[in-house]
Amino acid sequence: MSGLDTPDIQAAYDAVRSDKDETNWLLISYAGNVGDKLSLTATGSGGLAEVAEKLDDSQAQYAYVRVEYANDSESKRVKFILVVWIGEGTKFMRKARVSIESGNVKSALSHHSISVDARDKGDLAEADIVKRLRAVGGADYNGGRG
Repeated sequence: MSGLDTPDIQAAYDAVRSDKDETNWLLISYAGNVGDKLSLTATGSGGLAEVAEKLDDSQAQYAYVRVEYANDSESKRVKFILVVWIGEGTKFMRKARVSIESGNVKSALSHHSISVDARDKGDLAEADIVKRLRAVGGADYNGGRG
Protein backbone atom coordinates (compact mmCIF):
# COMPACT_ATOMS: atom_id res chain seq x y z
CA MET A 1 0.00 0.00 0.00
CA SER A 2 1.59 3.20 -1.08
CA GLY A 3 1.83 6.32 0.97
CA LEU A 4 1.99 4.88 4.47
CA ASP A 5 5.74 5.33 4.70
CA THR A 6 5.74 9.02 3.75
CA PRO A 7 7.50 11.45 6.11
CA ASP A 8 4.29 13.39 6.85
CA ILE A 9 2.40 10.28 7.97
CA GLN A 10 5.36 9.10 10.05
CA ALA A 11 5.75 12.54 11.67
CA ALA A 12 2.01 12.68 12.48
CA TYR A 13 2.13 9.15 13.94
CA ASP A 14 5.13 10.09 16.10
CA ALA A 15 3.34 13.27 17.24
CA VAL A 16 0.21 11.35 18.31
CA ARG A 17 2.36 8.88 20.25
CA SER A 18 4.45 11.61 21.95
CA ASP A 19 3.66 12.67 25.51
CA LYS A 20 5.13 16.09 24.69
CA ASP A 21 2.95 16.92 21.66
CA GLU A 22 -0.67 18.16 21.78
CA THR A 23 -1.57 16.25 18.61
CA ASN A 24 -3.79 13.33 19.61
CA TRP A 25 -5.12 12.10 16.28
CA LEU A 26 -4.32 11.74 12.61
CA LEU A 27 -6.54 10.97 9.66
CA ILE A 28 -5.46 9.13 6.52
CA SER A 29 -7.56 9.02 3.35
CA TYR A 30 -7.29 7.48 -0.09
CA ALA A 31 -5.68 9.92 -2.50
CA GLY A 32 -8.10 9.08 -5.32
CA ASN A 33 -11.26 7.21 -6.20
CA VAL A 34 -9.23 4.23 -7.43
CA GLY A 35 -5.99 2.72 -6.25
CA ASP A 36 -4.51 2.18 -2.84
CA LYS A 37 -2.43 5.36 -2.42
CA LEU A 38 -3.02 6.93 0.99
CA SER A 39 -2.25 10.42 2.19
CA LEU A 40 -2.40 12.33 5.45
CA THR A 41 -5.67 14.30 5.48
CA ALA A 42 -5.59 16.03 8.86
CA THR A 43 -4.25 16.03 12.40
CA GLY A 44 -5.60 17.62 15.53
CA SER A 45 -5.77 17.80 19.29
CA GLY A 46 -9.55 17.53 19.87
CA GLY A 47 -9.73 13.78 20.40
CA LEU A 48 -12.43 11.39 19.22
CA ALA A 49 -15.10 14.09 18.87
CA GLU A 50 -12.93 16.09 16.50
CA VAL A 51 -12.01 12.99 14.50
CA ALA A 52 -15.71 12.16 14.08
CA GLU A 53 -16.32 15.65 12.66
CA LYS A 54 -13.59 15.13 10.04
CA LEU A 55 -14.78 11.74 8.78
CA ASP A 56 -16.26 11.82 5.28
CA ASP A 57 -19.45 9.80 4.75
CA SER A 58 -18.48 9.20 1.11
CA GLN A 59 -15.06 7.69 1.87
CA ALA A 60 -13.12 4.97 3.58
CA GLN A 61 -10.55 6.48 5.94
CA TYR A 62 -8.25 5.50 8.78
CA ALA A 63 -7.74 7.40 12.02
CA TYR A 64 -5.13 6.84 14.70
CA VAL A 65 -6.19 8.32 18.04
CA ARG A 66 -4.60 8.79 21.46
CA VAL A 67 -7.24 8.23 24.15
CA GLU A 68 -6.59 9.31 27.74
CA TYR A 69 -8.89 8.31 30.56
CA ALA A 70 -8.88 8.25 34.35
CA ASN A 71 -8.00 4.86 35.73
CA ASP A 72 -8.95 5.97 39.22
CA SER A 73 -8.67 9.22 41.20
CA GLU A 74 -4.91 8.79 41.34
CA SER A 75 -3.91 7.82 37.83
CA LYS A 76 -4.60 8.17 34.17
CA ARG A 77 -4.10 5.78 31.27
CA VAL A 78 -3.09 6.48 27.71
CA LYS A 79 -4.08 4.04 24.98
CA PHE A 80 -4.12 4.23 21.20
CA ILE A 81 -6.87 3.11 18.86
CA LEU A 82 -7.05 2.59 15.13
CA VAL A 83 -10.34 3.54 13.48
CA VAL A 84 -11.27 1.90 10.19
CA TRP A 85 -14.00 4.17 8.82
CA ILE A 86 -16.28 3.17 5.97
CA GLY A 87 -18.78 5.95 5.34
CA GLU A 88 -22.28 5.13 4.22
CA GLY A 89 -21.67 6.56 0.74
CA THR A 90 -18.40 4.71 0.11
CA LYS A 91 -18.36 3.04 -3.29
CA PHE A 92 -18.84 -0.74 -3.23
CA MET A 93 -15.41 -1.68 -4.63
CA ARG A 94 -13.64 0.56 -2.10
CA LYS A 95 -15.62 -1.05 0.73
CA ALA A 96 -14.60 -4.49 -0.51
CA ARG A 97 -10.92 -3.54 -0.73
CA VAL A 98 -10.77 -2.00 2.75
CA SER A 99 -11.02 -5.44 4.35
CA ILE A 100 -7.79 -6.36 2.56
CA GLU A 101 -6.00 -3.01 2.65
CA SER A 102 -6.74 -2.24 6.30
CA GLY A 103 -4.27 -4.95 7.30
CA ASN A 104 -1.43 -2.88 5.85
CA VAL A 105 -2.60 0.18 7.76
CA LYS A 106 -2.81 -1.86 10.97
CA SER A 107 0.78 -3.00 10.40
CA ALA A 108 2.06 0.51 9.67
CA LEU A 109 0.26 2.04 12.67
CA SER A 110 0.94 -0.98 14.79
CA HIS A 111 0.93 0.41 18.32
CA HIS A 112 -2.77 0.34 19.13
CA SER A 113 -4.78 -1.44 21.80
CA ILE A 114 -7.94 -1.88 19.76
CA SER A 115 -9.16 -1.45 16.22
CA VAL A 116 -12.60 0.11 15.84
CA ASP A 117 -14.60 -0.64 12.70
CA ALA A 118 -16.86 2.40 12.35
CA ARG A 119 -19.75 2.82 9.94
CA ASP A 120 -21.54 5.54 11.86
CA LYS A 121 -20.04 8.45 13.81
CA GLY A 122 -21.86 7.15 16.88
CA ASP A 123 -19.48 4.17 16.79
CA LEU A 124 -16.83 6.58 18.11
CA ALA A 125 -18.58 7.56 21.35
CA GLU A 126 -15.79 8.08 23.85
CA ALA A 127 -17.57 6.29 26.71
CA ASP A 128 -17.95 3.14 24.59
CA ILE A 129 -14.33 3.30 23.39
CA VAL A 130 -13.02 3.74 26.96
CA LYS A 131 -15.14 0.77 28.09
CA ARG A 132 -13.53 -1.38 25.38
CA LEU A 133 -10.06 -0.11 26.30
CA ARG A 134 -10.62 -0.94 29.97
CA ALA A 135 -11.72 -4.45 28.99
CA VAL A 136 -8.46 -5.12 27.12
CA GLY A 137 -6.21 -2.99 29.31
CA GLY A 138 -5.67 -5.19 32.33
CA ALA A 139 -6.43 -3.78 35.78
CA ASP A 140 -9.75 -1.96 36.02
CA TYR A 141 -10.01 -0.03 39.25
CA ASN A 142 -13.55 1.08 38.50
CA GLY A 143 -15.04 -2.41 38.73
CA GLY A 144 -15.99 -2.43 35.05
CA ARG A 145 -17.87 0.87 35.23
CA GLY A 146 -17.24 3.17 32.23
